[in-house]
Amino acid sequence: MNGQEIALEVNGNVVRGTPEARKTLADFLREDVGLTGTHLGCEHGVCGACTVLIDGRSVRSCLILAVQTEGHVVQTVEGMAQPDGSLHPLQEAFSEHHGLQCGFCTAGFLMAAAELLDENPHPDEREVREALSGNLCRCTGYVNIVKAVLDAADRMRLE
Repeated sequence: MNGQEIALEVNGNVVRGTPEARKTLADFLREDVGLTGTHLGCEHGVCGACTVLIDGRSVRSCLILAVQTEGHVVQTVEGMAQPDGSLHPLQEAFSEHHGLQCGFCTAGFLMAAAELLDENPHPDEREVREALSGNLCRCTGYVNIVKAVLDAADRMRLE
């Protein structure tokens, strides 16, 4: 099959490709761009493991076609760390609060939390839980994930 040429910004870099019309953004990121931090769980948009930010908004990358991202800005979990390799405050907090266990869902939680904290730098526990309600974790019970997001919010306000 022939693909459609696209150009988009991924984690600050212009990426060009020719994905087939039916290729999802998740598959394009993983297979064509080589960014494997975006995980595929259910492939139905339910679990949130494939969450990325498109133009600053969280999107299930398993539900959007790569060709739909032409001209847009995409951020994946690989784009969270600083250029010097230091971790984003959310990543630090997830690590310190053990907000992950197997890690499969972590990228999606980080991206959803990044969107929340960008929109609301002072969330309370209820707001964090609501913002993350579309992401599923089978290991943690969410308590430490919520603690990590609240701690990261505090850290980010102090920067």
